[in-house]
Amino acid sequence: MAPQLQSQARLPLKVVRGDLNTLSSPVRDFVEQSAKLCQPDSVHICDGSEEENRQILSLMEEQGMIKRLRKYHNCWLARTDPRDVARVESKTVIVTPEQRDTIPMPKNGISQLGRWLSEKEFEKAFNTRFPECMKGRTMYLIPFSMGPVGSPLSKIGIQLTDSPYVVASMRIMTRMGSVILETLGNGQFVKCLHSVGCPLPLKRPLVNNWACNPELTLVAHIPQRREIISFGSGYGGNSLLGKKCFALRIASRIAKEEGWLAEHMLILGVTNPKGQKKYIAAAFPSACGKTNMAMMNPTLPGWKVECVGDDIAWMKFDEQGNLRAINPENGFFGVAPGTSMKTNPNAMETISNNTIFTNVAETSDGGVYWEGIDETLLPDVTVTSWKNKEWVPEDGEPCSHPNARFCAPARQCPIIDPHWESPEGVPIEGIVFGGRRPKGVPLLYEALNWQHGVFIGAAMRSEATAAAEHKGKVIMHDPFAMRPFFGYNFGKYLSHWLSMEHQAGARLPKIFHVNWFRKDKQNNYLWPGFGENSRVLEWMFRRIEGEDCAKLCPLGFIPADGALNLQGLGNLNMDQLFSVEKEFWEEEIEAIRKYFDEQVNNDLPSDVANQLLQLEQRISRL
Repeated sequence: MAPQLQSQARLPLKVVRGDLNTLSSPVRDFVEQSAKLCQPDSVHICDGSEEENRQILSLMEEQGMIKRLRKYHNCWLARTDPRDVARVESKTVIVTPEQRDTIPMPKNGISQLGRWLSEKEFEKAFNTRFPECMKGRTMYLIPFSMGPVGSPLSKIGIQLTDSPYVVASMRIMTRMGSVILETLGNGQFVKCLHSVGCPLPLKRPLVNNWACNPELTLVAHIPQRREIISFGSGYGGNSLLGKKCFALRIASRIAKEEGWLAEHMLILGVTNPKGQKKYIAAAFPSACGKTNMAMMNPTLPGWKVECVGDDIAWMKFDEQGNLRAINPENGFFGVAPGTSMKTNPNAMETISNNTIFTNVAETSDGGVYWEGIDETLLPDVTVTSWKNKEWVPEDGEPCSHPNARFCAPARQCPIIDPHWESPEGVPIEGIVFGGRRPKGVPLLYEALNWQHGVFIGAAMRSEATAAAEHKGKVIMHDPFAMRPFFGYNFGKYLSHWLSMEHQAGARLPKIFHVNWFRKDKQNNYLWPGFGENSRVLEWMFRRIEGEDCAKLCPLGFIPADGALNLQGLGNLNMDQLFSVEKEFWEEEIEAIRKYFDEQVNNDLPSDVANQLLQLEQRISRL
């Protein structure tokens, strides 16, 4: 860890579970060096067993960190300190020798494409935080696999943490336990060190029994050393280091070096009435319906959607030239508000047992509640808000935090794909980009070619999300839905995507863009969404099959007249749904150009710049 500690004589450590002697030399060195620095009272080597999980949950219940939800089987509620509720992009950094390794040099102000910290600054930050930070606490060793155990597409991590909440959550979100250590042997692994930053005895009382240190929060990635160092936050991707930190930031860097892709994408399988099946990956920013799409119940008769994953895809071309994808995760860490039997019945069924809820509201009969749950409360049932206060709707305060989460095992999803744990991955034939755009952007279009598709991903914009610190409904640039998750320079990332076209024998997926969120002048959605989105999937399926059911527009290919199956939908304003207005797109092009110029600057590949020029020429002819 930083500063790198040299191997030394073995330390006498109090081990309360497991045996240090069974660890490989590199893992044991990592544990002992970290323990010498952080000074935990004891070490617990996680085996991933049911018995261990029960003990961890009971310990947290005793400490008042979680509460049993008696309405469901093995479901729990955690309330965090209100200062520890979201991704902290302003405190999330990549540490590389040169700034340009991490981010393009912006022309003005701070880069929006990640944050760089010099090695010297990081070492200083590390040394002010980690010495003795685990005093009085147990250091848990979590061995975990991102992806099916033993898959050639999977990677292994070792996380050291002083948070039992992280242990219980990582057991859901990753393949975790003794089998990983057996698989690892002396092989390579990503080192993940995490502390809530609250050594005992406490200097001040906890809020909601939630240990955190918001003033000193730092989430750092050191790609060259395959290390993730997180301090001060116990929440979400700041502390479950397998998630965004490993699966996107570190993995995207590994993917560049090894010639594959680590992406913020759901994966679904779609089967037509004839039994033909295709797999599609889709990149949407948070709050754009990723989980809903991944778990869709199609309204089209005879069509079926099955879920491989709702958040992250690792994709690599196989020897036959097929792009193969795995979901590196083992669970769903989904946004609860807005999830209901109407919007996502499969998610509601998934989270009905063995789930940890965080920052949702609690009902007096031992259930959960949140904005958009679409359930009527019984007259005698009261609600306690995520702030642990009686919730009175008339006060106007939300009962749950906008970024409240559920953490549930993927295997519980009623439409989990039978091949979701296939070690070779599933074959991706379509890639979809999308965002929340109330104005101007059509329901659906298809890229003209691979370069154009990469440009579409690079130019993505969407309304801001509650998952991060941003406020309001501002339209933000979110290229590839990866803006907070790039592990290296975005310009180089675009070049890496463009290079896929030149991989020998590569059968490139078709690329599409969707927008379920376009509104009319009265602020009503023009498209019904949810299960009706299967009509869009049907058209994509036919296009992947090579069917001639499209016509050209300035943005790409859109469905030919009558090609989108609208049977039973009543009157929809298709002209407005697919209209491409010159004035809107002139402004959009100017915003994209300004972003590319100011944020990507000299690192923008010429192919992407040329695609913008070509779009401008097509729009000018409207």
